Amino acid sequence: MDKIRIGHIGTLHDHSAGVLPCVRKFPELFEVVGLVPESAERYEQIKDMDAYKGIPVMTEEELFAAGIDAALIEGHELDLVNAARRCVDRGIHVHIDKPAGADLQAFTDLLRVAEEKQVIVHMGYMYRYNPSIQEALRRKNAGLLGEIYEVDAIMNTEHPADKRQWLEQFPGGIMFFLGCHMIDLIYLFQGKPNRVIPFHKCTGFDGVTAIDHACAILEYDHGVSIARATSTEVNGYGRRQLVICGSKATYEIEPLETPTKTYYTDNEHSFAYGDRRTELNFTFKDRYDEMMLHFARCVRGEQENEFAYEYEREMHAILMQACGL
Repeated sequence: MDKIRIGHIGTLHDHSAGVLPCVRKFPELFEVVGLVPESAERYEQIKDMDAYKGIPVMTEEELFAAGIDAALIEGHELDLVNAARRCVDRGIHVHIDKPAGADLQAFTDLLRVAEEKQVIVHMGYMYRYNPSIQEALRRKNAGLLGEIYEVDAIMNTEHPADKRQWLEQFPGGIMFFLGCHMIDLIYLFQGKPNRVIPFHKCTGFDGVTAIDHACAILEYDHGVSIARATSTEVNGYGRRQLVICGSKATYEIEPLETPTKTYYTDNEHSFAYGDRRTELNFTFKDRYDEMMLHFARCVRGEQENEFAYEYEREMHAILMQACGL
């Protein structure tokens, strides 16, 4: 395969206008064949955005007829799996933005068909590819963190009232919309929990009736981990963080990005009543770069996708429990 002929289906996802420009940065790997907006009205809303300029606009059937190897599935969160299924049924590799809808069975069926056809299903959890998180994973696998007994994962932000009310369509509200990233990271480091206990609240601020304040406790043999997602926190973006506590070391990422700041303390340099953290420095690219380069390598057969079909199914099942389903 010389270049991956790729289509872009849907534009309503918040990451649509970020993932597509990322792909266009790598013309040696991707040839963007066409854009399929949800409707003519939707295209009028986005046509002047730099992310979409210069890309032929077509229907989904026209895109399939043009011949594509892969598709970016970037529509509304509850429509992602259906759009991806139409691609997978045709043997087209898919990058699906997150989370994978509210119907676990539909996602399970998609993964089953994809595995039968040996089609890549690549989920848009970009933090998996953050270099600091990759380093934490390397240290975990090398035994440097010891037995991990706690992960504190926070994905807060400060949304306007209309965006918070928009969350009402999702099970678990903000836990579904943003907390999914934190469930993904806890699962990455600790695997399947023994039990998931969701706590969902509506602050009621500004008359909003959606769940805009949520957390989930994940119970493991040696401790509990917490995923938190809140849509009302002043400077919530700046407090997004991942703290991994092991028997040999603590690994902290605070904030998670823009900038990513990382601290590490092992049990040879800790002190009960002092802060002995060492800061680690990383070269950080665009938040989507390594994710889409990973997708390209998987599609081209240069790398096996370590986030296999069963991995994605299990992770999404845990998310659904955290959302109260």
